[in-house]
Amino acid sequence: MTEDLAGANPRGLHFIAELANTVQDDAEVNAAALQALLERHGGPLFSLTEADARRLREATARLTGILAMHDEDRAAEAINALLDEHPARPRLVRLPGRPWSLHNRAPQGADPVHWLLSTTALALGLWLSERGRCAWGQCAAPDCDHYFIDTGRRTPQRYCTPRCATRVRVASHRAQRGR
Repeated sequence: MTEDLAGANPRGLHFIAELANTVQDDAEVNAAALQALLERHGGPLFSLTEADARRLREATARLTGILAMHDEDRAAEAINALLDEHPARPRLVRLPGRPWSLHNRAPQGADPVHWLLSTTALALGLWLSERGRCAWGQCAAPDCDHYFIDTGRRTPQRYCTPRCATRVRVASHRAQRGR
């Protein structure tokens, strides 16, 4: 896997959230759209078929289950189960101008579902171990159910974007003024 999706870095983790949101927004997202998403995030080049796309959509449901978890013990169990079923083969990689980092590369001819589940389980496991909590979630704004990766260091994130947070604050402010 490339630098974008490999270890516990926010860039790679944002792929997981975008994939979950893409599949949630379009339950029949096609192979071309999934291929474009992988390419946008620096993932391996697969020639995805529509059958691969269906299997990736099904696999993404397992990931969204983890992203919806708040209990780190349950999340760790779910991540470990994925790693048991889809072992990662991490390697230390040094990219030009960057420090050594852990990556999960897809071998030639790899199954896209195995690659997806092993890579994302590795990334979420590293992120959980680094943060000590489920540093991800689902937006708390009404009418938004998008997933996000919490990259903040202080209070846990509640909204997927500043736009959703602002929308909730403005609605609350208007409701208080209208009383």
